[in-house]
Parts: sequence; structure tokens; C-alpha cells
Amino acid sequence: MTAEPTAGFRHFHDQLGALKQQLLAMSARAEELVELSVDALLTRDAGKAQAVIEADREIDRMELDAEQLAVELLALQQPMARDLRFLVSAIKVTSDLERVGDHAVNIAQCALRLLALPTRVAPEPSMAEMAKRARGMLADALDAFVRADGVLGRDVCGRDDAVDAMHDSLFRVLLTHMMADPRTINPGLELLLVSRNLERVADLATNISEDAVFLAEGKQIKHRAERGL
Repeated sequence: MTAEPTAGFRHFHDQLGALKQQLLAMSARAEELVELSVDALLTRDAGKAQAVIEADREIDRMELDAEQLAVELLALQQPMARDLRFLVSAIKVTSDLERVGDHAVNIAQCALRLLALPTRVAPEPSMAEMAKRARGMLADALDAFVRADGVLGRDVCGRDDAVDAMHDSLFRVLLTHMMADPRTINPGLELLLVSRNLERVADLATNISEDAVFLAEGKQIKHRAERGL
């Protein structure tokens, strides 16, 4: 006969579930801010850019709430095995998600500075695709983490190279513009910063995916060691 779980055990796993929901909500909000910041850039909308900047405190608050819950569960419940790995990794994931929010703010600030410049350089169409890929990586990375899905985690890691290649391509295109016309140097540099921030969002999604693999398999695949790619 299987013993009924104790009230304390049920409460602990209810709290774990609550933490997972907090991480998913934080990830969804960070994705929204990245999308809104890029939309502000592409549509030259100062209002949208300002909304992203003002939302930074919201992401910071979500980070503190999730981190506090994770620390409390570590301190009070003394979890073992996978639960311990999840809580330790969750603290790092909250920091990664907060940094995604920071990169969205950086992009929004670039959008505002571009609006103030007399010379305009139209963003390359691939920039929107780059943003879409980075957001998709982030969504799947969090899904892999909360479900401890090592296969999906490895898949997300494998997508990082494509985003890196898009960043390199944008760099070459913008550099060509700047060399041909010095008036495009300032707007070109701002667009390079946008591309760099999108690349960093993809890097942070990769970090979270590596944590998902660690959670699922107990293996560290950082620095491409044993990623199986």
C-alpha cells in the first residue's frame, strides 16, 4: 500500500509549482519587452520605447520575488536530488531573465537615440527575424527548464549559432554603409548595438537551456563541452 504524501511534502511541491509559474510569467514578460523594443525601433515609436524602459522595474520586482521563493525553499525544505538542482538553477535563471529585460531596455534606448539623429539608416529586414529567433529561443528555453526537458534544451543551444551568424552579417552590412557615407556612422553604431543586444538575449536563452540539460541529466554542457551538437 502506497503511503499518502505528508502535508509538508504537498506544500513543498505546491511551492515548486508556484515558482515555475513565476519563472514562466517572468520569461513571457521579458519576451514581450524584447518584442516591444524592436517594434519601437522599426516603427520609430517613442511611446513604445518609453514603455519598455518604464517596465524595467517590473522585471526587477519579478526577479526578487522568484529568487526569494527559491531561497526560502532551499533554506526551509532542504531538498535533495533534482529538486535541489532545480532550485539552485532557478536562482540563476531569474538573473538571466532580468538581464533579458535589461537588453530590451538597451534596445529601447537605442530607438530613442535614433529618433534624435538627423540621418536615418533603415534597419535591415534580418533584424526583425533575429529578434523573432531570440524570443523563440527564450520561450523554448524556459519551457525546457520547467519541464526538465534535456532534448529541447539541447535543441535551443543548437539555434544559437544561427543568431550569431545573423549578428555577424548585420555587422558587415552596417559597416559597409558607414564606410560609404560618414553620416551613417552614428545611426549605424546604434543599430549595431541593437544587434548585439539581440545576440545577448539568444546567449541568455542558451544559458537557461544549458541549465535545463543539467536539471534533466545532471550534466554540465557549458562552453559547448559535451553538448552533443
